[in-house]
Amino acid sequence: MPGKVLIVDDVATNRIVLKAKLRGARYETIQAGTAAEALQRLAAERPDLALIASSLPDMSGTELCQRIKAAGVGAPVAVIMLASVEQPGERLAALRAGATDYLVKPVDELVLLARLRALLRAHETDEEMAQREATYRALGRDAAPASPPPAGRIALIAATTETAVCWKTALAPRLPGDRIEILDRDMVLAGSIGGTAPDAYVISADLDTPGAGLRLMSELRARPASRHAAICIAAEPGARETRAMALDLGASDLLPRQIAQPAAAEECALRLRAQIARKRLLDRQRAMLADGLRLAAVDPLTGLFNRRYAMPHLARMEERARATGRPFAVMALDLDRFKSINDRYGHAAGDLVLQEVARRLNLNLRTMDLVARIGGEEFLVAMPDTSLEEARRAAERLRAVVEHQPFALPEGRGAIPVTVSIGLALGGVSGPGETVELVMRHADHALLGSKASGRNQVRIFNSAA
Repeated sequence: MPGKVLIVDDVATNRIVLKAKLRGARYETIQAGTAAEALQRLAAERPDLALIASSLPDMSGTELCQRIKAAGVGAPVAVIMLASVEQPGERLAALRAGATDYLVKPVDELVLLARLRALLRAHETDEEMAQREATYRALGRDAAPASPPPAGRIALIAATTETAVCWKTALAPRLPGDRIEILDRDMVLAGSIGGTAPDAYVISADLDTPGAGLRLMSELRARPASRHAAICIAAEPGARETRAMALDLGASDLLPRQIAQPAAAEECALRLRAQIARKRLLDRQRAMLADGLRLAAVDPLTGLFNRRYAMPHLARMEERARATGRPFAVMALDLDRFKSINDRYGHAAGDLVLQEVARRLNLNLRTMDLVARIGGEEFLVAMPDTSLEEARRAAERLRAVVEHQPFALPEGRGAIPVTVSIGLALGGVSGPGETVELVMRHADHALLGSKASGRNQVRIFNSAA
């Protein structure tokens, strides 16, 4: 399942229709008919997203959104408000209350599913960064005191200069602490090569040609300076395919096309403030990790995390699995006959092998997965939200990429074949008595089985063995 979605609506037919749409895309759904029931389901089942009707028997959808955000009920959850009719005042109130979007029924399935995919990607990133920050603090490191945030920089890129000027005129009074700049495509791309990129971009979906704004966004996402900026695409409400494609290509948010209109300008300002706040939080977390973890928790030879980091991070992963009911996988990897490499070719060759193994592991795992060097030639991989079959395929892939290409020796002395044995165990499936240490022991036990059976293979822990 790609994610768990809570549907909150007092009309059973509406819940059934949404459930059918989401089930076709493999989402797990849970339902509630009242706000009180929704709060209970949020705390008990910790969904990733919530689709909330704007009107409920016991309170409004906006009030429920405020309750969710203020109380921090359950896991961090993105809220989409669903209204029977378009009400600009209610739309703005929902966004102020913390809703990510406000859609009008009947909801366009193409845009809804694209929005859910984008929110789940953002949710995954936010949870992973928060989890890594918690691990950082568990190592005894605290963040530096927060300083007042600098003025935000917002770049406007419209089809014409006249349109951009109208956007700026409408937004400036609503974003008084931020600096708003009008740029064209060439200026944006030149500025993203080096230096400091804007915090947020507002880009018209159609610039000189249809879809040119989406191509510009893809360029910005591919460049290091602008990769983490908030990028908002302004598109016509009826341009369903363009809006869905924008979200799938990496847009942070969608904005109404007529930004110069008062209600649209107010909505854009709310969305931009939320996106800039999220961007700054993630920037701070990245800086914290880059500054401290490099010294405290990174293996200097391979650049991977070390055991000191891996164990508390695994503990956070286990807590998340226990709360969400989604298992995690742990692999213990050991290079086969590594001592003979050091003995025959020298420690410099052994170091190069370790570095290349680390590189191959990183290239063949998700960014959310943990890769660590926990001993001389021992590695650990931990994969959150992963089924046993998914983990088995990943383990076989890692085994194959190590074996597939021989490792080059220093000074052009040829290449040597290297293989790896892997033990795999699943965590988050054995009930309250399970611990990280137990899952690690299970993976180690499976690794011993791999070694004993001839090496260069994957073995899965079997509790009945």
